[in-house]
Amino acid sequence: MTAAGCVAVLGLGEAGGAIARDLAAAGVRVRAYDPLPLPADGLISCTDEADAARGADLILSVNSAKAAEDALRAGLAGVGEGAVWADLNTAAPALKRRLGEVAAGAGVAFADVSLMAPVPGKGLFTPMLVSGPAARAYAELLGPAGARVTTLDGPAGEAATRKLLRSVFFKGMAAAVVEALHAAREAGLDDWLRQHIAEELASADEKFAERLETGSHRHAVRRAEEMRAASQLLGELDVPARISDASRAWLDQLAGEPAPDQ
Repeated sequence: MTAAGCVAVLGLGEAGGAIARDLAAAGVRVRAYDPLPLPADGLISCTDEADAARGADLILSVNSAKAAEDALRAGLAGVGEGAVWADLNTAAPALKRRLGEVAAGAGVAFADVSLMAPVPGKGLFTPMLVSGPAARAYAELLGPAGARVTTLDGPAGEAATRKLLRSVFFKGMAAAVVEALHAAREAGLDDWLRQHIAEELASADEKFAERLETGSHRHAVRRAEEMRAASQLLGELDVPARISDASRAWLDQLAGEPAPDQ
């Protein structure tokens, strides 16, 4: 497998548009399609998915999980022999496996790709995890253009699983920070809490997650009461306690479970 001379990009939104522009800047011929008329400077505009896929060594589906299977089925007619179809949408592992089955049924090599950081500002250089039968081929096709690709041994869905596990942690943490800061602003303590959050995150080490897990089990009863009090405070501040209430519910459940083995 050699570097891709032509890449199709399906979807020119925030992620797809940035990746397409970086590929074009790296000297790769980019055939692009988006159902909405969007600026495509330096790209070859195509009429549909199949048109974009024609002549491409690699097809990047960067639209949405909802549209991923329709895009694949619409594009298959244009996929040439030896080309790789890569789905970069954030989707459940079951959908990635389904896409892999559809591609395999048409004799098309498939790669499940997860973008592991926000794309704006990074574009093509966003860290990527890739699994599925065409994972290594994907890395070989995009690596020479500067893409940061880590391949996984495993079927389609393995990359998606890791992406979504990260999402549970990172997006959950972000939601907790948003709720806490909203309450802190109402209490006139916004600057204090921002500094406290920064200090806590700066001090995190490789044992940080383990301490959070074991401590939550060991002190579940006390911490559940603490979060009930926190929810009461947010109510007094007229701030919805969505994350605080969910945290209390988790701690109530953990109080009746054995601690995990470490």
